[in-house]
Amino acid sequence: MPAFNTTDYNILRKQFEELRNATPNIVSRMSTLAALLHHNMPQNSWTGFYLLEGSELIVGPFQGLIACLNLKKDTGVCWACVNQQKSIVVANVHEFPGHIACDSKSCSEIVIPCYSDNKIFAILDIDSHDFNAFNQNDANELEKIVSLL
Repeated sequence: MPAFNTTDYNILRKQFEELRNATPNIVSRMSTLAALLHHNMPQNSWTGFYLLEGSELIVGPFQGLIACLNLKKDTGVCWACVNQQKSIVVANVHEFPGHIACDSKSCSEIVIPCYSDNKIFAILDIDSHDFNAFNQNDANELEKIVSLL
């Protein structure tokens, strides 16, 4: 499978810039972004958001199979992203300590923090059934896109 490149991300970012202007509603914007990414990135098996509500990560808008509704605190890739306050790329989720397997077919994952007023309010979580589906370029480009939320 060919890598998703910066040009591809530039196209998606421009599309999302136009689409997000239709509403200021954050849930609508998240839903639109999840669909846009999921249906344009062929390696994605699950694409969605987890909302940080107090000390809980609760599933938000997503595309893909039914997801875990609540993620156990301080466990898995999503909580690692929140706790470290940075994007995380995992080439093989089976080697990640405490990985939460909402889909047993998931092999790799990327998680991007979403900020408002310098605080994380959600994370973008993308899974793939392929190993090594994501890299640091994906993280850099997805950070630019989620900053538009």
